[in-house]
Amino acid sequence: MKRFLKILILIGVTISFSQSVFGYGPKGYEPSKHQEKHGGKSGGGKGHHGYGRPKGPPADIPGHIKERVKIGGDWSTGGTSVNLNNSQVGVKGMVFMSTYAPLKNVVSMALKSNKLGDKGVKVMAQSDTFRNLRFLSLWDNGISPAGIKMLARAANFNNLKELNLMQNKLGDEGVVLLVDSSNLFNLTSLDLSRNNIGDVGAIAIATSPYLSKLKKLDLYDNKITTKGIKALIQSKTLTNLQQLDFVKNDIDDESAAKLWESHMNSCRALKKSSTSQEGRLPLCSN
Repeated sequence: MKRFLKILILIGVTISFSQSVFGYGPKGYEPSKHQEKHGGKSGGGKGHHGYGRPKGPPADIPGHIKERVKIGGDWSTGGTSVNLNNSQVGVKGMVFMSTYAPLKNVVSMALKSNKLGDKGVKVMAQSDTFRNLRFLSLWDNGISPAGIKMLARAANFNNLKELNLMQNKLGDEGVVLLVDSSNLFNLTSLDLSRNNIGDVGAIAIATSPYLSKLKKLDLYDNKITTKGIKALIQSKTLTNLQQLDFVKNDIDDESAAKLWESHMNSCRALKKSSTSQEGRLPLCSN
């Protein structure tokens, strides 16, 4: 019976090719991304977005939002930020945020579990308040390909550096729409965990011309097979990728081990033959 792979590949430019980077278990998660136990994903500390315990919807949504706004210097953003994780403010809350003056030009929004859906994304896409966003978490908001299409097309999202879409309803269709957008050009971190993504989505990511700056890609708990993983690690555009998480996908341990060894051989060969941009591969220290 096929076993789900449990592996996190974590490579920095200081890791030599002789060191083993093929291990088992979800290691190396950043506190900024995974602040709670969530089906195998865990982390500690306050972190970049400060994910906390679930809460019910506040009785006074505007008042709650006002309390969660921080102006200047928070979470290494150097600008206005808001942490509404697990607040369940819904579309009503997003409408208020879109016209709330202190949030004008907000750069960081942590919005995990707020029941925003596609309508909430539409409000964000149409309001000038969000045009300078750099860090955005929409983890667990019921967003479908229709919402992703708006995110991909709206000018408000063309400065994003970190985007967390964990546990939504993207599927392959949503991923294809997302990675075909120039809004991702400045992205360095992308979390697409638990989105029912298969090889079509993985190949779309691997061939996107807009992800050349991406350093961290999280594809935990999807339906990607050897074909999709191979496309990612052999990508000619993901040349700056340093961290790839494909824990719990449809690839067995033996196949993954062979695939990784083949990739490392390619890295060694490239290191000997070329140091040019054209000769780079993801997860290599060249």
